[in-house]
Amino acid sequence: MITKRTDLTPNQKYTWIDCREIDKEDISILTDEYLISSELLADIMDADEQSRIEKEDDYTVIICRLPSAEEDDDNPLERTTIPLGMVLYPDKIITICRGDSVVIDDFARRRFRQCPVETIEGFVISILGRAALVYIRFLKYINRQKDLVEEQLHKSIMNYELIQLLQIQKSLVYLTTGLTDNEVLLEKLQKTPYFHLSTEDEQEFLEDSITDNKQAIAMANIYSDILTGTMDAFASVIGNNMNVIMKRLTIISLSLMFPTFITGFFGMNVSIPGMDGKWAWVFLLGLCILVAVIGSIVISDRKNRVIMAGLGEKRSRRKKKETRSPSEIKYLRRKQHTLEGED
Repeated sequence: MITKRTDLTPNQKYTWIDCREIDKEDISILTDEYLISSELLADIMDADEQSRIEKEDDYTVIICRLPSAEEDDDNPLERTTIPLGMVLYPDKIITICRGDSVVIDDFARRRFRQCPVETIEGFVISILGRAALVYIRFLKYINRQKDLVEEQLHKSIMNYELIQLLQIQKSLVYLTTGLTDNEVLLEKLQKTPYFHLSTEDEQEFLEDSITDNKQAIAMANIYSDILTGTMDAFASVIGNNMNVIMKRLTIISLSLMFPTFITGFFGMNVSIPGMDGKWAWVFLLGLCILVAVIGSIVISDRKNRVIMAGLGEKRSRRKKKETRSPSEIKYLRRKQHTLEGED
């Protein structure tokens, strides 16, 4: 879809041609009417194209990466980026995007403030500055969703929450890559000879855009590191829970081994005292239960924990005695002698 816009601001000196979600017909119009090469359109349509600036004979090309406006119903936490091509002519600018973006949609609906869009160069840096703010907004949203997922994981570790964390990590990778590409592009715009900013406001806005982009990169790196540590911690918790479950199953299986041994011994074709009694089976059942309980207690580590707790208390008391100062020891001895004298 190709749309011409000339009403962004009252002092606008160019025409903005907005091309989003383009098809084959739009590509033919861009190639025939605006003389844009098919190789350039193929680069812009490539989902993995990196940000750059190039100078052609009739126009200047700037490619950047913007946050996508599309949300997958199956993966609601997954945020991706798409390339945006900006073709600069002396009297017009053509923005070409294979899909839709929040940044372009904000400018189309005039939802921008304090952006120097009077000139073509100002419009370019306005898009990049707005993109940095949208990146920051997406990162804050992802961080809030991560906190919610972590709260659910503290209650019970389920596969769905772990899949959500993987989606968040994937989104952070996409956003970090887009921000890194845009950072290189913004630094090139400051040094390139064929991109001139005419006013001081535009230069200040470019510097602010670079600052916002660096802030977004720092936020993305911090959130990514925290998420990586969180996933490693939950992976350790899952492994520990599995070990506890296997340990309990082992104790149960070993405890049942003792009653099996007893019943097998009494089931042999050998005369045993009391086997002809009326209540012999009650005695046998009670003996099996008693042996199973005693075996469970012996095999489990509860006894070991009690012993280790007692040893720990003894060590702590010993350390307290060793760490007492000489004056404190004299005071305790004097108090002890006083009490013995009163007795």
